[in-house]
Amino acid sequence: MNDALTWVLDVVNGVDPVVRTLIAAIGILLETSILVGLVVPGDTVVIVAATGVGSPVEYWALVAAAIVGSLCGESIGFALGRFFGPRIRASRLGRRIGESNWERAETYLARRGGVAVFVSRFLPVLHSLIPLTVGMSPMSYRRFIGWTAPACVIWAFAYVSVGSAAAGGYREVADRLHYAGYLFVGVIVGFLVIVIVVKKLLSRSEARHMRRSAASDGHRPEGTALGDTVVDPVETDTVERD
Repeated sequence: MNDALTWVLDVVNGVDPVVRTLIAAIGILLETSILVGLVVPGDTVVIVAATGVGSPVEYWALVAAAIVGSLCGESIGFALGRFFGPRIRASRLGRRIGESNWERAETYLARRGGVAVFVSRFLPVLHSLIPLTVGMSPMSYRRFIGWTAPACVIWAFAYVSVGSAAAGGYREVADRLHYAGYLFVGVIVGFLVIVIVVKKLLSRSEARHMRRSAASDGHRPEGTALGDTVVDPVETDTVERD
């Protein structure tokens, strides 16, 4: 296990730090701007790049690149929604995403406003749809970026810190512990489990708020079913296939 993991980390570490950082920035930019994140999550690109961090300078450079990449991607997504939103929604890609996901994003944004922009950064599918949806809404760019920037900062620090810390810890003990590779994998898997749990809790919390808000308005929220069975309006984990 140690030999295989060491080889993988050496491959990542062998990539020029500047190139590695740029790849991470471009990956997260594409994820939030043109829906690439629905296929290849930028989370994966950033956390892999973080395992190659070898100095404080590289760490801060990667954090900054992830933040800038996220903000640029969100801004491009906003602009695409502002100028081409309806066309993208009606395109083949828009149909593959599913009308129900578009409608849920619109409903979520209409009811939660800036909070929806902040929270969506941590939710599947919505983190790619919300910038486009905001662009098609009356929300100003200034307000949009004011809500999404803190979320991008939190996200970047979390992923880069865990990836770099796990890889750095592994390298320190790999020669002394034959099971060091399993510890590394355990840290990464544990972090991803925490991420999934947090996403689920956020999704359920927002769904409860949506239901209460809809109830106060006197109608049933979109995305919910009659009776006791409820489908969370912010649970958008699937994309329709042809």
